[in-house]
Amino acid sequence: MSTDLGKVFTVSGEQGLFTYVAQATRGAILESMITKKRFCAGPSAKMSALSDISIFTTNEDARLQDLFEAMKKVLGDEKAPSGKSSPEALKEFFGKAFPDYDPQRFYPSHMKKVVEWYNCLKEYASLDFVNEEDAEAAKAGEKEESAKTAAAKQAKEASKQKGAKVSAKSAAPSKTQVPRKVV
Repeated sequence: MSTDLGKVFTVSGEQGLFTYVAQATRGAILESMITKKRFCAGPSAKMSALSDISIFTTNEDARLQDLFEAMKKVLGDEKAPSGKSSPEALKEFFGKAFPDYDPQRFYPSHMKKVVEWYNCLKEYASLDFVNEEDAEAAKAGEKEESAKTAAAKQAKEASKQKGAKVSAKSAAPSKTQVPRKVV
């Protein structure tokens, strides 16, 4: 199964990655990839979808998905170095995997996060990613389906209103407030 990075989130102050489950009244319901526990991330939570994150390079910024794919080519079936590795080891690894990265703006702290995310995706999800075109086609299909559903609901309500010609006089009488006796 392919992983849609648009539905995988990182939350500031929380360990690991989270998958989007549903929209809540005030925020979003997310599920931890590691513990499978769900929680509601409120509007004050700082969430970022992995599809929105990019890496500084010497030319243009590169999407995180491109970096993950380059890491996968270098590593094969192995895990990435631990996030607790030395900064020199991480710089050496990223020099092999993604030589275009900008060492002046892509710090070892960023590298630690990226390798932790890569290892989390490798273990709990998939490193086969959904293409942007496929994701956009799926969103368009969902919008079309929701538009059809909305049109069907409107048609059903209209038919109910036409078939149910009940006047206000023939409707059930409303209950009136009668004062109670207190003994």
